[in-house]
Amino acid sequence: MHVALVTAIGSFSADIVIKRLKRLGLRVVGCDIYPFEWIADAANVDAFRQAPLASDAEAYARFIRDFCKDEHVDVIIPLTDVEVDLFNLARDAAWLGDAVPLISPKETVDLCRNKDNMARFLRSSGSGVLGIETRPLLECISGPVELPVVCKPLDGRSSEGLRRIRTATQWKSVEDIEDPARYVVQPLIEGPVVTVDIVRDSAGHVVAIPREELLRTLNGAGTSVRVFHDERLAETCCSLASELGILGCVNFEFIAAASGGYRFLECNPRFSGGVEFSCMAAYDCVGNHVRAFAGDEIEPMAPYPDQYIARKYEEYVTKVDEG
Repeated sequence: MHVALVTAIGSFSADIVIKRLKRLGLRVVGCDIYPFEWIADAANVDAFRQAPLASDAEAYARFIRDFCKDEHVDVIIPLTDVEVDLFNLARDAAWLGDAVPLISPKETVDLCRNKDNMARFLRSSGSGVLGIETRPLLECISGPVELPVVCKPLDGRSSEGLRRIRTATQWKSVEDIEDPARYVVQPLIEGPVVTVDIVRDSAGHVVAIPREELLRTLNGAGTSVRVFHDERLAETCCSLASELGILGCVNFEFIAAASGGYRFLECNPRFSGGVEFSCMAAYDCVGNHVRAFAGDEIEPMAPYPDQYIARKYEEYVTKVDEG
């Protein structure tokens, strides 16, 4: 393993992923849908190319094929859900060449990216992780629904398409959804968002780092957090990661319900936008992600103190126009 391609390097997790990969001695190349001048981390990779949208699967596949061939890429680390979905379906595709996407097994990613199937899985799970009652929208439209609820795409990401519905008038608006078969309905549970970064190797060793997100962007990325200990939460997350067959680093997201306990929202089968918080506070999620896919045993968790961490934005000059 000598060259790593990191996608979507304008995303929140890119900076720490690039830094930790370089610390491992890897050559790191990167891409993003925006041009070099718009991406601060474009100057921190050994080669950068602007990528087409991953939703244009054919153009994206050609782009990845050429980039990997030219840069002799060994492994690919996708940082967005849409790219994870694409690589999940193309594990044996010829356009990947010898490059290997470092994502969990296909059946694991398939399950994690479908909120309805994941809710069903949790109902029979022995992990102790509590899910939220989830019903297909098509089942709910014709029957009574106890408000408030959340209506969301079953394969949604970053709160895209999510609707919080508190009134009968708002519920009436779901009739305007173009593809109701893609949506699920859940009771609206309000409370702090708690996320857990998980790293697991093929031998079954697992670590879990919980954090409460105190301030978040509108699309769900934490900007001020509290990294803390909760042994029960960590144990249940490690158990669920084993049941799911997680490999490498993923992120579980929960709501800390006012009635007590944590309710599972989703698994992001990639680095979380806040993975740098975990790396700073407690554990090298990136380095151990690579170790897991190399077939090595991940490092054990060392003691760490509870702590508050705040993210700031910093400005960089990426290009100066002459004249």
